[in-house]
Amino acid sequence: MDNSVVIKGNKNGIAVKMDASVSFDELKDMIRDKFTASAKFFNNAALALSLEGRELSDTQEKEIMDIISEVTDINIVCLIDHDEERDLIYQRAVADAMNNKNKHDVTAEIMGKEIEVPAQPLCQFYKGTLRSGQVLETESSVVILGDVNPGGKVVACGNVIVLGSLKGNIFAGANGNENAFVVALDMEPMQIKIADIIARCSDSSPVRKKLKVKTKQPVQPKIAYVYEGNIYVEDFEQNVLEDIHL
Repeated sequence: MDNSVVIKGNKNGIAVKMDASVSFDELKDMIRDKFTASAKFFNNAALALSLEGRELSDTQEKEIMDIISEVTDINIVCLIDHDEERDLIYQRAVADAMNNKNKHDVTAEIMGKEIEVPAQPLCQFYKGTLRSGQVLETESSVVILGDVNPGGKVVACGNVIVLGSLKGNIFAGANGNENAFVVALDMEPMQIKIADIIARCSDSSPVRKKLKVKTKQPVQPKIAYVYEGNIYVEDFEQNVLEDIHL
């Protein structure tokens, strides 16, 4: 049995393990055959995809995703990154979030209050890069542990926090909440929409007048929010946080 391409399920979705010694063209044929044979098993599943075993360019990654989409009905929600340094940052962020959650639970128990757990979590975490054509939708807030590339899109009823580079389209407060906000470590979006208010990046202008982000400034975390009917982007600092209404 040829194990040059192995498909395995994991906690995030599916992992495609590839033999680094086999040519990429051969691997593509094998991937096509493997996923064609297992198409009925996956049905219309929405899964994160992990490509492992060899270094791939963005073009090669897209070719593989196109093959999978062509022969199956899988909805690839994101492509999982394997940057070790970034993984450590992600793990710490998730651990901090879980620690805060546990503290809140203990406080509620001591005070003797009954807390109704919502069917939909207040915030979700997604690890991976959203590439062109991929859409991530949630009825809560979302923390994206990765990048949103040009052509990628996020739609959330709550807030959107990108622990990476934001260069795609973001729609926060999709349920009409103008208090929603967007935070990114590197804020260079094609479009930001909060509730019914839209701010776009002009391809012909080096400076985004609406977003007030200069393209040549050093990269630093920024926050986008609504004020008096307009979307503004500012440095992510303590004084800005004090004005946020959750």
